[in-house]
Amino acid sequence: MEVETAVYEDAMRRIFRGMKWLACAGALAGLCFRDWRWALAFFLGAAASYLNFSWLHQAVDALGQGVRPTPKGLLVFLMLRYVLLGAAGYVIVKVFGMNALAALSGLFVPIAAIFLEVFYELTHLWNMKSG
Repeated sequence: MEVETAVYEDAMRRIFRGMKWLACAGALAGLCFRDWRWALAFFLGAAASYLNFSWLHQAVDALGQGVRPTPKGLLVFLMLRYVLLGAAGYVIVKVFGMNALAALSGLFVPIAAIFLEVFYELTHLWNMKSG
């Protein structure tokens, strides 16, 4: 069981690191190929998705430790999370006039980081079997 926990923790560490790198790389690409507002909107979208992923990770870890939240507490957590993220998106696009497509693109950073982790795991498994 300890080996599985270590593998899981290593994978999560790589996913969080991948999200940081992808957010910076996407913002840099936006800066090079678009403008600073596009890059900032992408980075803010990526930061919001990083925060959302982190909150979900903490909630799942708490459930794995046997913590049973009340249904009302869980509902408040889920609703408040979406309210905060929606308000942040509104401020990014409407108040600051940032590009909505760039901010939405940033929201896909965790998915890209998970795909990179899957690719890493598959190549690592392939190297173990062939070596």
